[in-house]
Amino acid sequence: MKLLGRLLSPKGSVLVVVDVQEKLLPFIADKEMVVKNIVKLIKFAKIIGMPIVLTEQYPKGLGSTVKEIRELMADLQPITKLPFSCFGSEEFKESLRRLRASTLIIVGIETHVCVNQTALDALEKYRVHVISDATSSRTRENWRVGIERMAREGVTISSTEMLIYELLAKAGTEEFKRALELVKR
Repeated sequence: MKLLGRLLSPKGSVLVVVDVQEKLLPFIADKEMVVKNIVKLIKFAKIIGMPIVLTEQYPKGLGSTVKEIRELMADLQPITKLPFSCFGSEEFKESLRRLRASTLIIVGIETHVCVNQTALDALEKYRVHVISDATSSRTRENWRVGIERMAREGVTISSTEMLIYELLAKAGTEEFKRALELVKR
């Protein structure tokens, strides 16, 4: 009996950037690290040609996606939503169908609300990875509880570097050389 590999591949993977918005970010624990890692992952996704989906929770109240991320994704229109889970948005679900997603790599805020609900809903149809150092909440306790709950439910918890190296799979390629510059920062 042949076992399926557990490592990720770029094929079928989609980076989902959840609700990193101007009016919410100032209250988020470790916000500088989280934004820095999300920026790394967006740049990395572009290096390997991995599609990206961007969401905004009630932008009228929470503002637009933060400048550092918005500037990198100027060509991508955010999916606006009211439900906490991205799966409450038909536009979000249609984006994943159109991209033929099989694996969701989820980053953003808040870990215990929108990230958690999106990840748990995704488990019904997708392989799900949440990047722990590219997510956060207003308190570290809520971040921890969110990460632990998702892990218990079957979400794979990874880190930014772990994900980059896993998707690269080997050294010596042009993608590896370009990604190495991101990891060194």
